[in-house]
Amino acid sequence: MINTVLDQASGLRKMNQKSNHGVKVIAVTGGKGGVGKTNVSLNTAIALGQQGHRVLVLDADLGLANCDVMLGLRVERNLSHVLSGECELDEILVEGPAGIRIVPATSGSQNMVELSPAEHAGLIRAFSELSNDFDVLIVDTAAGISDMVLSFSRAAQDVMVVVCDEPTSITDAYALIKVLSREHGVYKFKIVANMVRSLREGQELFAKLSKVTDRFLDVALELVATIPFDENMRKSSRRQKTIVELYPNSPAAVAFRGLASKAVKWPVPHQPSGHLEFFIEQLVNG
Repeated sequence: MINTVLDQASGLRKMNQKSNHGVKVIAVTGGKGGVGKTNVSLNTAIALGQQGHRVLVLDADLGLANCDVMLGLRVERNLSHVLSGECELDEILVEGPAGIRIVPATSGSQNMVELSPAEHAGLIRAFSELSNDFDVLIVDTAAGISDMVLSFSRAAQDVMVVVCDEPTSITDAYALIKVLSREHGVYKFKIVANMVRSLREGQELFAKLSKVTDRFLDVALELVATIPFDENMRKSSRRQKTIVELYPNSPAAVAFRGLASKAVKWPVPHQPSGHLEFFIEQLVNG
């Protein structure tokens, strides 16, 4: 146990030495599967990359990873190989469109869902050795309200909740917000209304969710984007591309670029909470 603590402290010191600017950490989550969370993560990341920002995407669905598949990227090694000591984090980073980098996780591995204390320490060491500097870290979480989803959301600076106009989506988003606020001290949430037919429908969807949270929870919600339903999204997915790449003038792509422009203006703390090491420390110790 002493060695684990020393490894963590050493890793965090290295990250302090390397990281001299704030890193914006955004967790993208949704409570329910099928709401388009990974599409939101990747399109926002690529839009940010197109705007000249250095973006790292962490595929945090550690047991059912799919960011690499959605982008048609070939991945030979993933986060499980880093944690087993076979390679460094730098060696598994995959470059995606617009220069974004992706930390691929593994698919179909139960072991990755429940990390041991030693593997948590390994996660810190892995990030401490990361030589690249990034402006934005986007964490694409798993669906549901598992401990890992809650941990990633709690550790991030901004929690972006993706919701669509279905009763189960609204219910599950509310459940996620409730747990994060009451049990983990997260009180501010950025809401993305996804796959809506109009701006008005997105606003009405936000109003439905706000009505429930205002009544029962002490939280602040902000509608940061309404992403329209767009047939080009399905076409892009079939070609393992994002809509901002293939159909940059389509309504959804325009909305994603707007979201990216907003996200980059969200304040970044210039204290330890603005660095990657704080994110990992919070993830492990929170």
